Amino acid sequence: MPLMDSLLDTANRVLPGGHFGNMAGPTLVEGQGAHVRDTEGREYIDYLLGSGPMFIVPRGTTFFANNPAGIRLAEAIVDAMACADQLRFVSSGSEADMYAMRLARAFRGREKILKFEGGYHGMSDHGLMSLSPKREANFPQAIPDSAGIPAHIADDMLVAPYNDIDAMLALIEAHHDELGGVILEPFQRLIPPKPGFLAAVRAATAKHGIPLIFDEVVTGFRFAYGGAQSYYGVTPDLCTLGKIIGGGFPLAAIAGRADIMAHFDRAKVGDDKFLMQVGTLSGNPIAAAAGLATLEVLRQPGAYEGVFALGRSLMAGLTARIQAAGIAAQVVGEPVLFDVVYASGEIANYRDMQRANAGQQAHVNRHLRAAGILKGDSKYYMSLAHTPEDVAHTLDAFEAALASLPR
Repeated sequence: MPLMDSLLDTANRVLPGGHFGNMAGPTLVEGQGAHVRDTEGREYIDYLLGSGPMFIVPRGTTFFANNPAGIRLAEAIVDAMACADQLRFVSSGSEADMYAMRLARAFRGREKILKFEGGYHGMSDHGLMSLSPKREANFPQAIPDSAGIPAHIADDMLVAPYNDIDAMLALIEAHHDELGGVILEPFQRLIPPKPGFLAAVRAATAKHGIPLIFDEVVTGFRFAYGGAQSYYGVTPDLCTLGKIIGGGFPLAAIAGRADIMAHFDRAKVGDDKFLMQVGTLSGNPIAAAAGLATLEVLRQPGAYEGVFALGRSLMAGLTARIQAAGIAAQVVGEPVLFDVVYASGEIANYRDMQRANAGQQAHVNRHLRAAGILKGDSKYYMSLAHTPEDVAHTLDAFEAALASLPR
């Protein structure tokens, strides 16, 4: 089969409307100066310029059109993710979450979204509701986490406590006729789901035909090649992806069931139900090529086993040093993503996390930085590049940091 025909077949299968949402024209493979070339060797004088950014760069780093790397990456992601019949690329996780919520509302014809307190779903108005509220509110009241968010947005978001099956079921039963969708991180920031929690959310949403969105911007291809939905064995209707799929370049995606993703295709759903989505850099070939190379590495035998083993080693070492120091703290998370939480008792949701001693955490993090350990305020991300020597140095630095805590 000719390359063009093969790519078109793949694009029509894995991309709504057969394209990235920008233009459905030629599949472009390269550029030189003011000219671009497609998969059939046709050359064009380029006045599209990737929708504008290609002002002085002489080679085709983005096209605002289909390209082979983007199509192949879409195919690889669809093959990997259980929920994915099709996907649409965007440039950031925030965009992916914004469009996923909009897509769910368009599909179901309802306006409200249920999220879980402390869950991070990007920087949109809806995403910034009850991410890190500074005061406790009665569920399901949503609290904005930023200035500049219109007051009415809080009315469109319902909030439940993560890992609380009874509270989640009560909210869905009470509000199912209003809900356009339910969005959650299957692994919320650092907190693993309790056994049965994700399955209960899945059953409750399926009962009422409410689209379930897994925000896998962090967990996708990190917890398993098939993401957290594979790792925990629960399949949503939609998922959002980012970070790893771009191999370090800006790239994200919304993926899911074909009947929901069809709302990106005007020809299938008509003008009234069509969801507009365009992006200058959506599916750009550099990020797509980096993503393809990353997924190729992750498909190698032993890739995940190695990083999980090293993560378990670091988690166990941190725990041992906490116990030896007699500090009220614990390691929370999974072997590829975790941190030390300076609190005793169960950590099952956002409010449990708020009990932690932030001063102790900041103190230890400062000492780690001074010892050459670079981590965020609240996460150890493990990678295939970390070594046992890295773990040993980290544990030595952590032990010294604990010893320096004021008593």
